[in-house]
Amino acid sequence: MLYNQYSRAHTKGQETMLIYEYKVAGNKKQYAAIDAAIRVVQFIRNKCVRLWMDERGINKNDLQCYCAELAREYSFANHLNSQARQASADRAWFAIARFYENCKNHKPGKKGYPKFQHNNRSVEYKQTGWKLEPDGRHITFTDGCGIGRLRLVGNKKQHIETFPAKRLKRVRLVWRADGYYVQFSVQAERVIEHISTGRQVGIDVGLKAYYSDSEGNTVDNPRHYRKAEKKLSRLHRRLSRKQKKSAKRKKARKTLAKGYLKVQRQREDFARKQANALVTSSDLIAYEHLQIRNMVKNHHLAKSIHDAGWGQFIRWVKAYGAMHDIPVIAVAPQYTSQNCSACGTLVKKSLSVRTHICPGCGVVLDRDQNAALNILAKATSGTLGHRGTHERVS
Repeated sequence: MLYNQYSRAHTKGQETMLIYEYKVAGNKKQYAAIDAAIRVVQFIRNKCVRLWMDERGINKNDLQCYCAELAREYSFANHLNSQARQASADRAWFAIARFYENCKNHKPGKKGYPKFQHNNRSVEYKQTGWKLEPDGRHITFTDGCGIGRLRLVGNKKQHIETFPAKRLKRVRLVWRADGYYVQFSVQAERVIEHISTGRQVGIDVGLKAYYSDSEGNTVDNPRHYRKAEKKLSRLHRRLSRKQKKSAKRKKARKTLAKGYLKVQRQREDFARKQANALVTSSDLIAYEHLQIRNMVKNHHLAKSIHDAGWGQFIRWVKAYGAMHDIPVIAVAPQYTSQNCSACGTLVKKSLSVRTHICPGCGVVLDRDQNAALNILAKATSGTLGHRGTHERVS
């Protein structure tokens, strides 16, 4: 799919940023110019990080001013649009600010000390350095990088040109394994009227089923990576047999990257569709606040956990929940699988036991449905442990 649109929304009717994405068509010279611009962005970002490391008391404004110094000192940096240079400095400050925030909040483990970037894949322009043509099918980059006029390949029913120029806040060129893309960040107000169903549901994500809800419904785990694993292994072997620095090795590496990109897109598409279906059919959603980073330390389950993409699914559930203005609530995961949802009796069981049988009240349920019922009960009773997108339900 060459066109993609999604929004980052927090509340109903709020000003949001819609992202319109198109694949771009150009020639080899233009693609080389895009690559050069991407390298300049990485250079500026890394120089800003180095400045912060070497000098105490550096703030965001200092990094913005430092961009002008870099442009005067390095001719190739001066080719990039001034606002694009500032956006590169913003990337450095984002990493620095996140490090400060983690330290301030006493985050356990590593605090994310800013590192030098080696694999940058995008260059971001603000409101200058580019011009969208009236037909909405071509964009011209006017800075000194030499990118020039590119054709936008996408859904002809979508009309980016209908948005006023002031609404187009950012333009980003992105390199992926299957080509180059341009993203337009559009400021807009997105209002979705949620049709109430009266349904309150708890969900328990898993490996056997993608998720199970408190009503006994399950969604099969698609296992995108597992299905593609045999093909990817073959592509890895082909790559390993190619001579280093050869053209054939470069081609094999690109083919392998496309294989992984396909799996990534399949996982993203499935997560979005399932999240949207869940949110539109519910008035309240409760889920476990899982520490996925710790769970993947189990080497027997790490590959399956990554393949399931729980974090991605939950992020979309929260995003769609904000658009529909419904509560999406996270609860503490302790004992949701072990406690009986009917009487509260603690019934210990290993991961291999898939059926919950309570010796106290005799209830028999699927293990995941029992957990989903406990998750919903925690959310509606107020014993949350962690907040999702809304405050506690009264």
